[in-house]
Amino acid sequence: MKQTMKYVWLLWLLLVIPMSVTACSGDQMSADGYENSSVSHAYAHWKQGDKSSIPFVFLDVRTQQEYEAGHVPGALHIPVASLQNRLSEIPKGKRIYVYCEAGVRAAKASKMLVRSGFSNIENLPESMGGWRRAGYPIE
Repeated sequence: MKQTMKYVWLLWLLLVIPMSVTACSGDQMSADGYENSSVSHAYAHWKQGDKSSIPFVFLDVRTQQEYEAGHVPGALHIPVASLQNRLSEIPKGKRIYVYCEAGVRAAKASKMLVRSGFSNIENLPESMGGWRRAGYPIE
C-alpha cells in the first residue's frame, strides 16, 4: 500500500502540476516555433511602452485599407503579401507581436518570420478583432 501511494504521488507530480502551470500561463508555443499569446498579454506589454525591459514592436500584417481603418498605436505595417520582401524593415532583437484581423494571416506571417531567422515572435490569434472587442486603444 505504501509503495502504491508513492507511485500515485509521483504520477500526480509528473502529470497534474505541469498541466496546471501550462493552463495558467495563457500563452502556448506553436509547433512552428512561435508563441501564441492573448491580446491581454500583448496589451499589458504595450502599456509599458518605452519603459518595458523587453523591447517590442507590434506588426500589423493586414491590408492598407484595414490598417487605415484602425490599428494598434505605433504598429509597424507590412501586409503579409509583402512580408517576405520587406523583412529588413523588421527590427531584430525585439519581441514581435504579430496580428491581422482574425488570426489566420498573423499565423502565416509568424511562421514566415521564424523560418527567416527571427525569434521572440508572439502571434496574437485573437488579433485586431480581439484587441477591438477588449476596448484597447486604436489609432
